[in-house]
Order: sequence, then structure tokens, then C-alpha cells
Amino acid sequence: MNKTLLLVDDEENILSALYRLLRQDGYTILRANSGAEGLALLEQHRPGVILSDQRMPNMTGVQFLSEAHKRYPDTVRMVLSGYTDLKSVTDAINEGAIYKFLTKPWDDEFLKATVADAFRLYGILQENAQLQRDLVHANQLLEQHFQDTVTESRHQAAHSMAALRVAQEVMDNLPLAMVGVSDEWRIVLANQALEKLLGRDDLYGQLAAEVLPADWCAGLEANMPAGQGTVQLALQQPQALLGTVFEIGQRSGGKGKVLLLQTAGASS
Repeated sequence: MNKTLLLVDDEENILSALYRLLRQDGYTILRANSGAEGLALLEQHRPGVILSDQRMPNMTGVQFLSEAHKRYPDTVRMVLSGYTDLKSVTDAINEGAIYKFLTKPWDDEFLKATVADAFRLYGILQENAQLQRDLVHANQLLEQHFQDTVTESRHQAAHSMAALRVAQEVMDNLPLAMVGVSDEWRIVLANQALEKLLGRDDLYGQLAAEVLPADWCAGLEANMPAGQGTVQLALQQPQALLGTVFEIGQRSGGKGKVLLLQTAGASS
């Protein structure tokens, strides 16, 4: 923690007395004889606690601490004054965001304890500020991770869609008619050869029993022989056809069957 203390007073003897008293507590002590000099030291050394006299020429303690508050609001600021009029106290608190208003002459032990309290407060403020920065950083990392995940998901979706388009194009160019049904018996796959064979292009999502010939449905419903991945069919609707049925789902997450069709006179 920063344990640098800035003392500001136009009376050199006061500065010397404060220095002798407070250096025993291990602080790095800076001394200034005016508000302007205090601001210069503040700019160079960034002390954690400031103890300033109130009545100084050219710039009062309240004016100095108000400016210090504007430039470095995380400093803990205190006034030490031989004058205790209410207006000085009120101005000091309102304009300079003062932590404590102390009077001259001071009690040594009370002054030392007050300065120690000021540094403890400064430490707490610094810890809170660091926690806030850490929280902001963590939120930024989470946001970046979320954006990266969304981007990756979009890329994967785009690749999957491209693969589906390629697969559909391959199926559409096959000379064989092809139809796939899910385990709920809805059509999930149909190529152009099938649409041409049946004379309709609205097959996707339809119930197989409502749009496919009855013997096709019977073939699709037939149980697969044990240890055999396909079953051969001889179909008559809408013309003499040879059909091959196989189950899907071993590699994909879906379940269903696919029926491949060719005219009875075509070579297998």
C-alpha cells in the first residue's frame, strides 16, 4: 500500500514538528509550504493521504484540497487548522471532500491515530477500486468469451448449412429416387427424382402414409432381418420398382429409414 503522506503548511516550524512526530510511524513524508507547491508534489508522487493547513496565503487549504480532489479523488484529505469557525469547517467538508478536520494545537497520539486511520481508509478504497477493475476485466473476458462462442457457433452453423446444401445437391443429382422418414413417420428427406416420380414437391414434413403409395409404406414398416442392414422390395406403385430400405441413426442422432427406388428394368 502507498504510505506516502503529504504535509502542507506555510509555517516551516509546523511542518518540522509534524515531520518529527509522524516519521516514527514509517511514512514517506513530503512537505510543501503552499498549495501550489503541494499540487506539484501531488502530481509527482501521488501520496495516499494529505494533511493541509487551512489558513495559507494565495491558496487556502480548502481551495488546495478541492483541487487535489478534482485531480486525484482517491487521496484521503484532512485539514489541520488553528481556527475552528463553522464556515471554515463547512467549506472544508463541502468543497474539499475532507475526511477529518483537525485543530491546532493537536494531541500527538490523537493525530497519529487519525493519520493511521486515514491510511487504513486509503487502503480500503484502493482495494475496492482494484476489485472494481477486476470485476470490469472479468466481465470483459466473459463478454469476449460469449462473443467468441457465438461467432464459433455461427461458423459451425454456416458449415453445417453448407454441408446440408451439398448433400441435398448430391441427392438431387442421383438417378435413384430417395425418400427418408423419421421415427414419427414424417418425410425428412426427398430428392428431385422422387418428386418427379410422385409428381409433387411438397413432401417435406408430410406424414408418409398420406403422400406415399401404400406398398412403399408397408416396405418401410417392415422389420429389418437380424444382422442385415437393408431389405429388398418389389413395388408396383406408381410403376414397377425395385426398392432398398435401410435404417439410419447409427452415426447420426436421428432415427428413421430411407427407401431407395429404381425402375424394375434398371441394373442394380
